Amino acid sequence: MRILGLTGGIGMGKSTVAGMLRRAGFPVFDADAAVHALQAPGGRALPAIGRLVPGAVRDGVLDRAVLRRAAVADRAVMTGLERIIHPLVRQERDRFLARARRAGRTWVVLDVPLLFETGGDRLCDRVAVVSAPPDVQAYRVARRRGMAPAEVAAVIARQMPDREKRRRADDVIRTGLSRNDTVRRVRRLVARLRAERKVA
Repeated sequence: MRILGLTGGIGMGKSTVAGMLRRAGFPVFDADAAVHALQAPGGRALPAIGRLVPGAVRDGVLDRAVLRRAAVADRAVMTGLERIIHPLVRQERDRFLARARRAGRTWVVLDVPLLFETGGDRLCDRVAVVSAPPDVQAYRVARRRGMAPAEVAAVIARQMPDREKRRRADDVIRTGLSRNDTVRRVRRLVARLRAERKVA
């Protein structure tokens, strides 16, 4: 079984590309969805998050606004959150990979925003980075999350620079022109992967 790592900064269009790959027949592990489940009511990460940020968890429910403000204000909070979440996400990822191997899959996708930062790229046979122009990225983040420009800038600044991700990638999928253009780029990637091994 071969693994395609899919990554890209916030607002780059990675989720859109992941959806296209899923529809093309690739099993996709969505790290963001795994994090959401870990932080959902009753999620496995909540007790530790509550200890890290008092007031962020009330009656077994995460107050995301409180957690986000704390993380933006204090880098140590973000570091502590990563130490809680990353090992739990790796456990979910490993379960996904084991299921895919048992099913006889030949290609799977790890959709992980912090793929390089967490060393997840070392598991991958190829890495595709989704990229968009900075103004498009900032507009998408502000529109989707309702964040002020300063918050958007702070979130983007905490991530590995896009140029560094592109430098380390085997494939770069650029978004920001049109959906049809993105579709064409993803189809070219799929064709390259299928030329190596046919998708199960």
